[in-house]
Amino acid sequence: MTAVIEGMEAVTVHVRDIRTARKFYGEVLGLDEVQFDGNVGRAVFAIPGTTTTLRMHVYDPAEGGREPGTVSGVVFTHRDPVSACAEIARRGGRIVDAPHVVHPPGFTVTLSVIADPDGNEFVLRSPPTPAK
Repeated sequence: MTAVIEGMEAVTVHVRDIRTARKFYGEVLGLDEVQFDGNVGRAVFAIPGTTTTLRMHVYDPAEGGREPGTVSGVVFTHRDPVSACAEIARRGGRIVDAPHVVHPPGFTVTLSVIADPDGNEFVLRSPPTPAK
């Protein structure tokens, strides 16, 4: 079968307040902002180690899609989620699930869940290590 997906350009998150979102993604998570348009309520951040961007804009109910606070399933990585979560909390971010070790078949990861000011949730996990 021929692949119909050849890459990922961006993940879009709907937000209620673009200025609050900018502060969270830029200052709390430390992502580099690559574009901002305050007139239309849009911002774009680079995701380290990828060519994918994290885009956000103020949600308009007429456009459809998920309302602010309903994003989940996006996974970020860090070699040490425990220290990353401590820094996120120190910067004012919200930790939904504290870092904990899980053992899916064949490997081990440390994972946690963080949330932006609108309640959009992101998994933050370590790279997988082979199970012992």
